[in-house]
Amino acid sequence: MTAIRDANRTAKRPPQGFSDPAVKAAFDQHPPAIKARLMALRQLIFETAAEIDGVGPLQETLKWNQPSYLTSETKSGSTIRLDCMGATAQYALFFHCQTDLVATFRELYPTELSFEGNRSIVLHVDDPVPEQALSHCVGLALTYHLRKRRPSARSSQAE
Repeated sequence: MTAIRDANRTAKRPPQGFSDPAVKAAFDQHPPAIKARLMALRQLIFETAAEIDGVGPLQETLKWNQPSYLTSETKSGSTIRLDCMGATAQYALFFHCQTDLVATFRELYPTELSFEGNRSIVLHVDDPVPEQALSHCVGLALTYHLRKRRPSARSSQAE
């Protein structure tokens, strides 16, 4: 069982390069400090996906000219996008604004993370990266549709 799990992790490791030159160009357009932080988030997303059963391989593409991560094969999660916040030293993970993901993250990490509206977790390039909190939030986003498909405890009790 462990060998299978290790093989799955190896198969889902972050790609060494980019399969889409447009995605690489989206990263390359940023100043070095922001690019390094965005690349670290990219790795965190792939590593988190590799740890969660049911997520499957990620598709890396551009949406709204931002590097985006989709669970196209399994449809288990909601899209995660990465970008900087204008010309500032801030960068962010963006989530679909019509989900309750950011509200959930805000409840779980009210002091550890900063948010903008119902669409993003905002980070500052000079601050330490809260990897554990971010990994948890990324995992929740990558399994968003899996959780929505499950019958709630209340509805299964009613049957």
